[in-house]
Amino acid sequence: MAADKLINDFELPFQLYDVLGTETLTEHPKFAEHSRDTFDAVLDTADKIATDLFLPHNHLADKNEPQFDGKKVSMISDVKVAFDAFRESGFIAGRYRFDDGGMQLPETVMTAVAGYFMAANPSTTAYPFLTTAAINVISHFASDEIKEAFMPRMLTGEFTGTMALTEPHAGSSLADIKTTAVKKEDGSYRVKGSKIYISGGDHELSDNIVHLVLAKVPGGPSGVKGISLFAVPKYRLNDDLSVGARNDVHLTGLIHKLGYRGATSTALSFGDDGECYGYLIGEEHFGLRYMFKMMNEARIAVGFGAAMIGYRGYQYSLDYAKDRTQGRIAPNNKPEDAATAIIQHGDVKRMLLAQKAYSEGGISLCLYGSNLIDRINTCEDETLKNELSELLDLLTPVLKAWPSEYGPKANDLGIQVLGGAGYTREYQAEQFWRDNRLNPIHEGTNGVQALDLSFRKLWQNKGLGIQILKREITQDLESITTPETAKLAGKLTPYMAHLHEVLVHLGKILQTEKAVTLTGNAQALMNIFASIVVGWIWIRQASKAEQLLSESQGSGSQDNEKQNFYRGKIQAAKYFIDWELPLIKRDIELLTNTNSVCTDMQAEWF
Repeated sequence: MAADKLINDFELPFQLYDVLGTETLTEHPKFAEHSRDTFDAVLDTADKIATDLFLPHNHLADKNEPQFDGKKVSMISDVKVAFDAFRESGFIAGRYRFDDGGMQLPETVMTAVAGYFMAANPSTTAYPFLTTAAINVISHFASDEIKEAFMPRMLTGEFTGTMALTEPHAGSSLADIKTTAVKKEDGSYRVKGSKIYISGGDHELSDNIVHLVLAKVPGGPSGVKGISLFAVPKYRLNDDLSVGARNDVHLTGLIHKLGYRGATSTALSFGDDGECYGYLIGEEHFGLRYMFKMMNEARIAVGFGAAMIGYRGYQYSLDYAKDRTQGRIAPNNKPEDAATAIIQHGDVKRMLLAQKAYSEGGISLCLYGSNLIDRINTCEDETLKNELSELLDLLTPVLKAWPSEYGPKANDLGIQVLGGAGYTREYQAEQFWRDNRLNPIHEGTNGVQALDLSFRKLWQNKGLGIQILKREITQDLESITTPETAKLAGKLTPYMAHLHEVLVHLGKILQTEKAVTLTGNAQALMNIFASIVVGWIWIRQASKAEQLLSESQGSGSQDNEKQNFYRGKIQAAKYFIDWELPLIKRDIELLTNTNSVCTDMQAEWF
């Protein structure tokens, strides 16, 4: 049992054109050669490739993980077929300039494109997506020589890319990395060290793999200020830039994961023989700043991927609930009455509504973040551009953490909807949860995101980001003219006041010894902040849905389906505001009382 339609036909057009007005980007010279028709054609192509080539082997790749025989990695042939179709479609270069061989598409559209592939098969999708992220860093910070060497073939997918940060002993503490890069007399560098959990770190899908490696140049500053960034290819390049001899980079083993089993997760060694050539990106000791460019955009991608896997599980359990009959509902509850589909039971409706609120809320949230990137890139007013950049910086921890917290919760509920069947491997509900469970961990754990929000993002530049966020929310709430959504806006407004009170209180205690309590309470602050933001995101959807519903006059089957779609949006917004938003009252109380239960706990007491 499975639905082959990856995304509801109305979902992305609603998000892109009705809620975000993405079509207006074509008024800017950067996107003037595009139209809604070209955007739709790109989305249709993504839907077809994802459905035809990525979806069919998702479950198969999960059951048949990549293997390493000590010399090379092997995997099912379907992965290579899908990867080649993706790269031949031009999607890896989709957001890059026409002059670079790209499609010069808006970030919002490319994020929507990603939705089809993440819903279909997150494991195989990892290879081109990691490559795109690596290209992003090289294009912004590398020298022309390095760009010429690697970018053209990465944009076509002939070369792939990775992000090699984590070391076995250091985890998220990048200040403690031990990998070094020694500069030679000729100006070249030799890298030595080891990295772990490197997704896509080895495979046979491309002619070369370009690792972006964090390392320390001896004699540099201590801690994170001494980190530099290097491009370290699996194969060195000859003078004519053709693929040459093997670089001193070796796969030491594959890591076996709970989910995402179709994508290689690797342990890599660099420089065991002292001949690992690395090419410095930018300047020495600025590596972490450069890598954060990749990480921040990767964090939005992680959040969106979590939302899409959550959405896929939601759609899967929704189809099951429509087909599975069990029990009866009054007044037709006599033994001789026909059993009803479980979607008619109130508690199943609750679980489906929660999944819808979590997954579609996450989709809309991340598309808003992607649209912010487009607004920044097309903004001519430097003051406004700076304000929008601050807003994006503030929201990035939420864009990563909230969908990756609630996407797996949606998948957990999807298993519950299937009941005993959900706990079996014959159904895919359990795989969706396993695949999604990685997302709260990688690209900065959700705990790290909460600390980043609590101690840095809310306060930087004198709180400019939160000021701009309040302005955006206020403008939206004040522009609402539809009655049902106006009621929801009225319920959200008091929480905005509570957030202000919490931030005033925290601003005071952060100057005292009580600041330590926030290390234990950072998740509470993330809960408050993210829930208010997602509440606003749902009100944006509901307002547009209610407006379009009132304008919809048709009575054909297509019109009825669209009207039901709009009603579903409004109902999901009501669910989030009435059921989910009030849960942050606990967190508000904890923070305003400077609760110290977590930080007072001693290691010896556990």
